[in-house]
Amino acid sequence: MAGGLGERLRPLTKIIPKPLLPIGERSVLEITLLALRRSGVRRIFVALNYQSELFKAFLGDGSRWNLSIECSVEDTPLGTAGPLRLFAPKLRRSFIVLNGDILTNLDFRELLRFHRRRKAMLTVATKRITLPLRYGVIDATEGWIRQVQEKPNLSAEVVAGIYACHPAVLEFIPPNRYFTMIELIQRLLAEGLPVAQFPIQDYWLDIGQLEDYKQAQQLYAQGVFDRVLKSDGT
Repeated sequence: MAGGLGERLRPLTKIIPKPLLPIGERSVLEITLLALRRSGVRRIFVALNYQSELFKAFLGDGSRWNLSIECSVEDTPLGTAGPLRLFAPKLRRSFIVLNGDILTNLDFRELLRFHRRRKAMLTVATKRITLPLRYGVIDATEGWIRQVQEKPNLSAEVVAGIYACHPAVLEFIPPNRYFTMIELIQRLLAEGLPVAQFPIQDYWLDIGQLEDYKQAQQLYAQGVFDRVLKSDGT
């Protein structure tokens, strides 16, 4: 999924779409392509909207990475799930959905194996993150403070923007309408269909804000992505 505007990373993304921003000598998208190829993926569909011509010029048919790449271009933004309907005739087996601004060392084969073993309609990859809170937090009862913590860390399991899907999920995505993966999860749960969780133990980073982008640059320089880049054969 590479059709977003990347508004949180402006002004950088006013010229270059977020997935095409450079990380070291590569782009975010190229690192993702190499990670998918390392996991045995050979056929990739890329959903585009914002600055689609730049993506198509960069990707071509994917042959320079020994991949087969097909692109779709949305007339209007369709969200993180809506574009899947554009590829529906070609998605006949279980498939992976991945946001275009995610960097991870995840072995996508493990995700797909887990998804098939659980016989889930949808498997959501999650990541536990810890964020510092800027304020002191109190525990109070009937107007009396019982405890106070100085700027504690908050920890939560978050949706990681990576999913494994059974082809039948496409029936729950409305055509030609903005629709997100969160809405899809909610719809499946409302129907009583199985939605599994796959906790990510590997490295994961969402390039959502400028600080995240700077961190990705630092990690690239430290060699965090070397395992993925070696799959390039260079």
